[in-house]
Order: sequence, then C-alpha cells, then structure tokens
Amino acid sequence: MSPQTQKAVRFLQSWVINTAAVLVAAAILHNHITYENKLQNLLIASLLLGILNAFVRPILLLIALPLLIFSLGLFTLVINALLLMLVSQLLQPSFQVDSFRHAFLGALIISIISIALNVLTGNARVAVQRRPPPGAPKGPGGGDGPVIDV
Repeated sequence: MSPQTQKAVRFLQSWVINTAAVLVAAAILHNHITYENKLQNLLIASLLLGILNAFVRPILLLIALPLLIFSLGLFTLVINALLLMLVSQLLQPSFQVDSFRHAFLGALIISIISIALNVLTGNARVAVQRRPPPGAPKGPGGGDGPVIDV
C-alpha cells in the first residue's frame, strides 16, 4: 500500500471511530446532545470535530499549557468540551449540546470511546510492551528461560 493510501485509510478509520464515539455520547446523553435523525448530520459533526481537533486544539493546548501542567492534563477535557460546544454552535439546528456540563460529559465519553476503539483497531499512537526490569538476572547461558537446580 502506498503512503498516500495508508494516510487515507487512517483518516477514514479515525473519522469512523470519531463518528462512533459521538454517536455513543449522543445515545448516552440522549436529551442533551442531539442531532437530527440523519446520519449525514452526525458525519458532518464528527468531521468538523476532527478538523477542529487537528487544527484548533493544538493552539488551545499551547495557550492553556500552565493550566494543563497544574491540572496534570485534566484541563484537556475542558478544551475538548469547548470544542464540542463550538461544533454545536457552528451546526446549531442539526447538532446541539445543551450546556457546558453536558459538553464536558460528552467530551469525556468521546475520549474514552475513541481511546478504546483506537486501541482495538491498532490505530493508537501508543503501544504497551512488557519487558523484564533492567538489571534482572538472566538464566544460565544468558537465556531468559526457567532454571531448575538439582
């Protein structure tokens, strides 16, 4: 697969994951995060949220860096909620979030679902590996296998 095709596939994967996460948040907070019953409106809202996350979120993170450090990164949820409220304002009749509180809860749900789906699909930027601790004794012959002393 060419690098351009890989980028397109990764973009579509992240868009589908973002759409599913927004759908779950709208289902959980069904009276507070609403969209007109067309899948098209949900796709547009998730695409706009993804674009804002790609271009506006880094600027907001840089501006809020002291708050992010002080809150140990939890202020990121506030930034995500503000972006969700901005999407609501831009797509007012077709996608709505009632209040900042519900935007915060929606951003929390979207973050959790997105992380879980990215890990499950292998689209995550982090990897978990288990290694032996540094300085751990090696078995006889330099191997890592079990040792039986007689």
